[in-house]
Amino acid sequence: MNRRKNLAANVKGSHLKKTRVAILGSGNIGTDLLVKIQRSPLLECSCFIGRRCDSPGIKKAISMGVKISDKGIEAIKSDPSICDIVFDATSAQDHQIHAPVLKSMNKFVIDMTPSHVGKMCVPAVNLKDCLQYSNVNMVTCGGQASIPISYAIAKIHQDIEYIEVVSSIASRSAGPATRANLDEYIHTTEEGNAWFSKSKKVKAILNLNPAQPCIDMQTTVFAKIKYPDMAAITDEVEKMVKVIQEYVPGYQLIISPTLENGRIITMVKVQGLGDFLPRYAGNLDIINCAAIAMAEEYARSITELEKR
Repeated sequence: MNRRKNLAANVKGSHLKKTRVAILGSGNIGTDLLVKIQRSPLLECSCFIGRRCDSPGIKKAISMGVKISDKGIEAIKSDPSICDIVFDATSAQDHQIHAPVLKSMNKFVIDMTPSHVGKMCVPAVNLKDCLQYSNVNMVTCGGQASIPISYAIAKIHQDIEYIEVVSSIASRSAGPATRANLDEYIHTTEEGNAWFSKSKKVKAILNLNPAQPCIDMQTTVFAKIKYPDMAAITDEVEKMVKVIQEYVPGYQLIISPTLENGRIITMVKVQGLGDFLPRYAGNLDIINCAAIAMAEEYARSITELEKR
C-alpha cells in the first residue's frame, strides 16, 4: 500500500496521465507487450530493455520512439525512477534473480515466466485480489486458457476428482524461452489448475504442432466429477468465457461442456490480435492480454488512490 501511495503522490505532483512501465526482455513476448502497452489509455512504456541493440525487438522499440537499453536489469538498477511497473519477460531462471532486486526497489512486478515466485494471477478469477501483492505471476499460456474453465466448474462442484489440460500450439509460436521452460510450464500449469479448482489430481500436456499453415492455440479441459450438473456447469463456463473475452477478444468456446465416457470435456480456441505476433500465436497473446489487464487494474488503483 505504501508503494501505491508514493506513486499516487508522484502522479498528482507531476500530472502524469499514464502509469510508466518497463519491459525487461526484448523477445517476442516483450515486443508484443510493447505494442499493446503503447495502445493502452492507462500505460506507457518508459523503457524497453534487452541485451542486444540489434535485436528485432529493440529495433521495433526504436521505430516507435521508445527509450531502449541493452543493459538488462542494470538499466532499472541504475535509474529506479524510470518506471512504476516492471514486466519481466525473460526466463524463469532469470526472474528468480530479478525478483529480489525489483522488490528492493519497491516495484510492482508482473512476471511473464513460469518461475513460481509471485502470486498466481488469472484476471478473470482473481484480478483485484492480486493488487495486494508486489509480484504477480501470469502462470502460463495454458494456465490462462484453462484455469478459468477449471475454476468455473469448481464453483458448481467442489469435489473434482481429476482435471487434465491439453494445449496444442503452433511450433513456430514456441520460441527458445518457451522450449527452455517446458518442465516449468507443465508444473506451473498443473499447480495453477490444482490451486484454483481444488482438484485432487491435475495433469497438463503441451503439444507443439508443426502443421502448415500454423494452427491456432487450442486447449481442452477434461474434468472427472461424480454426478455432474451439466446445465449449471455450462452456464458458469459460458459466463466465464464472456469475462475472458473482455480482455482476450480472440478467446472462443468451441466445445461447450459435454459429458462423454464419464468425463466433462470443454475446448477453447485462442486467436491472437496480430499486433507484433501472427494471429495464430494465441498462446502468446493470451498471456500478454492477461498481463495488460493486470497492469491496467493496478494503474486504475493508483488513480483512485490519488483522488482520495
